[in-house]
Amino acid sequence: MTPPDNSRRKKPMNSEPFHVRFKNVQKSYDGLTLVVKDLNLDIGKGEFVTMLGPSGSGKTTCLMMLAGFESATHGEIVLNGRPINNIPPHKRGIGMVFQNYALFPHMTVAENLSFPLAVRKMPKDKISQKVGQALEMVQMGEFGDRYPAQLSGGQQQRIALARALVFDPELVLMDEPLGALDKQLREQMQFEIKHIHQQLGVTMVYVTHDQSEALTMSDRIAVFNDGIIQQLASPDDLYERPENRFVAQFIGENNELGGTVDAIDGDIARVTLDNGDKVSALAVNIEGAGARTMLSIRPERVIIDPDESRVPQAIGGLVKELIYLGDHIRCRMTVAGNDEFIVKVPNAPGNRRLKVGEKIRIGWITEDCRALDAA
Repeated sequence: MTPPDNSRRKKPMNSEPFHVRFKNVQKSYDGLTLVVKDLNLDIGKGEFVTMLGPSGSGKTTCLMMLAGFESATHGEIVLNGRPINNIPPHKRGIGMVFQNYALFPHMTVAENLSFPLAVRKMPKDKISQKVGQALEMVQMGEFGDRYPAQLSGGQQQRIALARALVFDPELVLMDEPLGALDKQLREQMQFEIKHIHQQLGVTMVYVTHDQSEALTMSDRIAVFNDGIIQQLASPDDLYERPENRFVAQFIGENNELGGTVDAIDGDIARVTLDNGDKVSALAVNIEGAGARTMLSIRPERVIIDPDESRVPQAIGGLVKELIYLGDHIRCRMTVAGNDEFIVKVPNAPGNRRLKVGEKIRIGWITEDCRALDAA
């Protein structure tokens, strides 16, 4: 899959400071345990924000509260400057796309799209025009007379998307809408949804547990865990600059090396790894000298056979496994006591071939390794 071009990502079109606002929002189902803990989140008009996290992290509950299908236990949800806590779902003017499509099986495709317009008492000629435009937008213009059972999963999802957009909502919510599709179709739909968002400029809030999906589509991503946003940032910031261990491990592939902080010199932490090796890393989220830390470094940022005059923190490693993946070789190593240390070696002419059982030197540029709190 082609990586997203972050340099050309559409910027939020903020005429107001925010389009959606969660203010100190909490949610409990049993009155004891908070599923969402003091959520504060602003979403700009025209922005594509993804709520990303594992099962049970609170992301879907937040979406359901915004849609009106769940009520907040505490706090306020604001849409276009108006509190909506007490407004029923059908009066919020929000488009919704579910994972299971939620199409009416006894209605044709055109009738499914007509329904939200008829409920709003739109004239019949206008309904026909809007339905035709929505079907063309999702490349389903010839399918208006078919029933959902006559469509593939991908086609049904296109219709569900068209139905959410047909009445021109300012806000569209999507709850893991591509989860039931196969990998190739899911990736195709990711780009189609992204292009529709760019074309319409509608605000979209998207829920998924798929990190690749979030990185591909979003202007910003809110990473949830245990009912709390761990980090809210653009896709490149999340990947390149994780603020804690959870984000570093959840977003992309990551290597960890445990150690103790010897000293902090400006932005640089001097660390003794658990095997005695001494290295340097960017001090990101650590307490100070004597504190335990977990170093975080991406597999593609590890350098094989580094020039130690330029990469002073070179350390030893033992090659345990090599897997050929076409554009790169995935090398699993033992490094400083970590038997699952991964290095991605580009499969390029001139790169030397590693061998299982070989002892090699590896290193990294200091700024590519982040010293995080070990907790």
